[in-house]
Amino acid sequence: MASTAYAVNTETSNIDEQSVDNQKLKACLNNLVQTTPFASVKDVFLQYRPTEIDPSVLESLNYQPEFDKEPWDYLASLVDEERVIDGINANEKYTNVLAKIESHYGVNRYDVLGVWGVESDFGTKLGKKDVINSLATLSCFGRRQSYFRGEYVSALKILKQGDIAKSDFKGSWAGAFGQTQFMPSTFLHLAQDFDGDNRKDLVNSQADALASTANFLKNSGYQSNQPWGYEVRLPSGVAALNDRKNKKPLSHWQGLGVTLADGSPLPNTLSSVGLFLPAGKKGPAFLVGRNFDAFYAYNASENYALAIAHLSQRIAQKNTNVNFVTAWPTDDAGLSRKESREVQESLNLLGYNVGDVDGIIGDGTRRVIQQYQADIGIKTDGKAGKKIHQRLIISTADLKKAASTNLNIDADAKNTIADPSLSLEQETIKTQSKYSLSNFTRYKTFAAVFIGLLALIMAAALVLITRKR
Repeated sequence: MASTAYAVNTETSNIDEQSVDNQKLKACLNNLVQTTPFASVKDVFLQYRPTEIDPSVLESLNYQPEFDKEPWDYLASLVDEERVIDGINANEKYTNVLAKIESHYGVNRYDVLGVWGVESDFGTKLGKKDVINSLATLSCFGRRQSYFRGEYVSALKILKQGDIAKSDFKGSWAGAFGQTQFMPSTFLHLAQDFDGDNRKDLVNSQADALASTANFLKNSGYQSNQPWGYEVRLPSGVAALNDRKNKKPLSHWQGLGVTLADGSPLPNTLSSVGLFLPAGKKGPAFLVGRNFDAFYAYNASENYALAIAHLSQRIAQKNTNVNFVTAWPTDDAGLSRKESREVQESLNLLGYNVGDVDGIIGDGTRRVIQQYQADIGIKTDGKAGKKIHQRLIISTADLKKAASTNLNIDADAKNTIADPSLSLEQETIKTQSKYSLSNFTRYKTFAAVFIGLLALIMAAALVLITRKR
């Protein structure tokens, strides 16, 4: 989300459902249209004035994964093998326009690709929320109404200018839109018409969207021809604090014995860097420079900035191994989108209703995981991590094999793993035994039916022969 104004979600909001209704929205908008900021866009305000609130944006206001998730969970789905491959392909497809943007703005093409990939999966997921409706709702209910009223005015100005068609004006819950998710006020300040059609169309023009992103980074202090930073190794016993803003000369860190994560010396490509420890001293460590800070300006979250940095680096290296040299300090790391789809597929196969297999672990999937965890007698935290993924993969191995050969598995297959007294290995053995017994019983039944039919045919033939005699 390209905005320097939207802050970290540190407050809680107790929104009374009884106080949020369409009549209160109507009254609020009646007041807003009379205020000075809306005077210049009153005609557009009235033309596109919403009549109903969108309660879902108020729910999203208090849940932002970049702030609420552990870094290993947050990065797992944003920087995975699939997204790196898509980024490599995007670089090849748009190589000419990326080269021009790199030359014009002095921003490395891979850093632009990193933002594009994190924000909209390279233009494939732009958001489905009506920007005007979202901002009208947020201007009248919940936290930071003053901020969102400013964005509401900016959004109406964009419509009045004709840069974005109303039918295309869809985005995230907070009003960010386009292929690299600009907030409306940021659009008015920094959006670019790079394809020369006299419109700043961040929705349909890759050139405009990517150039606007480069312009944002440039205006956020991005330094040309410099890396964002490096993963490093800290010597044991070194007194180090997580404080990326406290930048010191590279010689300071070299003097402490800090090296790159693989043990090689720190390169002299950055004059001053700060230490970033997203998971404390036991996790990956990074020395980061001004370009990392520019990523942070795009959406005020260090996890978010690390996702952009990591993705851009892997695309540049054409390296689909997304693990850092130092592992995260957890035994239950997050899942890639492929692994998330496998979790959803497995749960559906076991008879749990996840719904669409989309690789997105939302509230619905978490509730189903909790139900599954309760059935097998383990902690019901709803976490979609490596542990639950491994358990489901092992437990459904025979089911998937059967499904691939078009066998009809018994409806009670779900019950074969619902005994909390069994270990994972015992569950698997029981599952396999039951499926073997089930198949044996099924084949025996088929044989009995076949023999019965054969006997009927022989009896009928004997009757015909007797009649002829």
